[in-house]
Amino acid sequence: MSVDAKDFKQAMRQCAGAVALVTVGSEHGKRSGLTVTSACSLSDNPPSLIVCVNRNASAHGRIREEGAFAINFLHEDHALLALTFSGQKGINGDDRFAFGQWTRGATGAPVLTDAVAAFDCVLTQEFETRTHSIFVGEVRGATHSDGASPLVYLRSSFHSPHEIRGTVSVGDLDSRHLSWSDFS
Repeated sequence: MSVDAKDFKQAMRQCAGAVALVTVGSEHGKRSGLTVTSACSLSDNPPSLIVCVNRNASAHGRIREEGAFAINFLHEDHALLALTFSGQKGINGDDRFAFGQWTRGATGAPVLTDAVAAFDCVLTQEFETRTHSIFVGEVRGATHSDGASPLVYLRSSFHSPHEIRGTVSVGDLDSRHLSWSDFS
């Protein structure tokens, strides 16, 4: 028996996700993009990411056609950009790129110049589910900004990590001084 979709969505709202724009299109007038929280690292050998894209999204078909896309992780000042690319501002297709500063990556995909991190990817694999495709992108270019605070989506609204008070402790260790490699 499946979990009710409403219950599933409510539970997922409790899970923080990094907000990113998936962008595609090497030619002005033919670019597209969408806002996601479904992008993450897959491997560092070779450097690759995955992103889940609804098959109804205009960018979905464009990713297949171009064979390339960029994943641009947003910073705390990009909330309006996230809303624009989510379609909530009524701006569609290439018109969304009037907002933000863009450059072309090695693959031709639009890359946000002031992203927390941006990954220019070649599409290497695709897996289909009932409603979405999982795209695997091998990274051809990466940029990052050490000083920017990431934009996070949690409980139906945007946040930045510095809004989260307190620290999580692991035994007697203060988590502020740990890195992921301490656990792996």
